[in-house]
Amino acid sequence: MRINDDRLKNNFEALSQIGATTEGGVHRPTFSPAHLEARAWFRERSESAGLDFQIDNAGNHSAVMLCANSDAPTLLLGSHLDSVPNGGRFDGAIGVLSAFEVLLTIKDEGIKLPFHLEAIDFTDEEGTLHGLLGSEALTGILKSEDLISPRGGREQFLSGLAEAGLTEEGLFSAQRSPISLAGYLEVHIEQGNRLTNAQADIGIVTSIVGINSCTLTFIGRADHAGTTPMDERLDASLGASAFTLAARKLVMRDFPDCVVNVGAMDFEPGAFNIVPAGVDLSLEFRAPDDGTFEHLKISLLALAEAEAHRYGLSLKAKFLGKHEPAPLDPDIQEVFKQAAESLDVKAISLASFAGHDAQSLARVCPAGMIFIPSVGGSSHSPREFTEWDDCVNGANVLLQAALNLVNSYLSIQD
Repeated sequence: MRINDDRLKNNFEALSQIGATTEGGVHRPTFSPAHLEARAWFRERSESAGLDFQIDNAGNHSAVMLCANSDAPTLLLGSHLDSVPNGGRFDGAIGVLSAFEVLLTIKDEGIKLPFHLEAIDFTDEEGTLHGLLGSEALTGILKSEDLISPRGGREQFLSGLAEAGLTEEGLFSAQRSPISLAGYLEVHIEQGNRLTNAQADIGIVTSIVGINSCTLTFIGRADHAGTTPMDERLDASLGASAFTLAARKLVMRDFPDCVVNVGAMDFEPGAFNIVPAGVDLSLEFRAPDDGTFEHLKISLLALAEAEAHRYGLSLKAKFLGKHEPAPLDPDIQEVFKQAAESLDVKAISLASFAGHDAQSLARVCPAGMIFIPSVGGSSHSPREFTEWDDCVNGANVLLQAALNLVNSYLSIQD
């Protein structure tokens, strides 16, 4: 059995027009007009196909194929329709549309399911407000303290929820019982070059790295930029800049399986003729396992303290969000491997260095994920591109994996 690749492509092209940019990408940040339009489009397509449609209190949107047993668990398939600002067409969207196409194919074939099948579009995977918001709410990982200082800012968080007709209190009622979930499967572009370099068609994800973000504030003293001697300045920019360079060296030398990024610096007071009194530095770091994750955090903070001390500065650290490393289910990995073999496509195993909704689901049910190649490794950019044959391969592997789980579930029931 194969998916209808023409239908999948038509849906992909139609969705890509929503929030389309002149550079060839899409701009669909969470709860923006384009994002809400994309979700309305998904609902219309689902209902036109005769599927049930559900929206929970975290704003997760789902096309659902119900089985005869109302008490049966649900196999989730999906990803997200939101994008980073001026992002690409494939990130997230191909996962939702592949999941949707699996439902349509199974419906076309008249297959009777032993569990409910659901194609889900999770809210705010990209972190415009709070990364993985919808999947963390659904799995119960989301805590009220996580929303005190959300990554996108408290004011933007609350206004975004209001724009979508959601409430902060309502988010917590979106949680589902783990026993109601048979599993979760996701297709995503790789966002890197490893599949291409290995000449592989499919990447079977073994784990998803932990991600921690924080603001480091280097605090010095404002002085006249012309009359204050260079050796008497408490220049906050020196500590921030020195830390940025040293953090890169530290990670490349001592943490080769990890990454660190300084994404922004805000200077106070931020004038040509005033020595900076403070610099807020946006820091993010990622690691594949719990032990390395904690060691990296301690090492980076110690490095920041050392660089602040070197320039006579003080330092404050404010942590804004954390996603723990998530190993994915070995049995689901095997199901994906068998699906790839049955379709005669080459698959390799690899870890994900980007965060995905699968890491939330992995904490409460068997979860698995596959990657399809990204041309040039580009992502979060209008340059993002995946060959259409690779998109079809991913959707067909997802279909075969879902059917394998159907057969396994039926054999257990017998």
